[in-house]
Amino acid sequence: SEEVPEPEPPAAPEVPLLEIKEKVPCFGGIPLVGSDNTLFIGENWWDKITTEWGSAETGTFIRAAELKHGRSAMIATVGFAFHKLGLTLDNISIHEYLSVTEGVKFADLAAMAPLDALKSVPAAGLAQMFCAIALVEIYELTHINGKLAEDETVAPGLQPGGLTGDLGWNPLDIKITDRRRLVEIQNGRAAMFAISAWVAADSIPGSVPLPLPW
Repeated sequence: SEEVPEPEPPAAPEVPLLEIKEKVPCFGGIPLVGSDNTLFIGENWWDKITTEWGSAETGTFIRAAELKHGRSAMIATVGFAFHKLGLTLDNISIHEYLSVTEGVKFADLAAMAPLDALKSVPAAGLAQMFCAIALVEIYELTHINGKLAEDETVAPGLQPGGLTGDLGWNPLDIKITDRRRLVEIQNGRAAMFAISAWVAADSIPGSVPLPLPW
């Protein structure tokens, strides 16, 4: 009798190779004095965000968020300093009242600490601030290079990599260089530390173990 060959065992399923993503460069490292190298604090987390958990577009969004927070902090720091130095609207504005209906005078706010002055702004004033910020956000969501994206079915700001922090508004036609971009990021980071320290020192005396100018 003929021998029946044994059937071959089924082939083991192929194990898909892990996709190795290229490292996403991050602009904004701290330049080291006397060297071409930069110090990138948090590089490990940046790599996780842009390769393991997300993509290069995720990194673009993170950088835009840092830019926006830095710009907001720079405005807040200047406003806080102006208030502390007495450069307030009661000395600048031709109007006496911030709100006539609420009976809030600029001089009343100038006599308060910055945080107390903010709390004393009427709800309508805070709503105006919110609306102004919302208009800027909507502008960025719907515009590309300063032009309304009419042909897009999805708002540019809602597309991957669509939010960059660049509003396309450059009335002085200033040349945007890498050095200027780096300076903006670094000043924004410094301002975030500064306004946090000032608010903490004003809210909780002794919470900042550093001598402040006021």
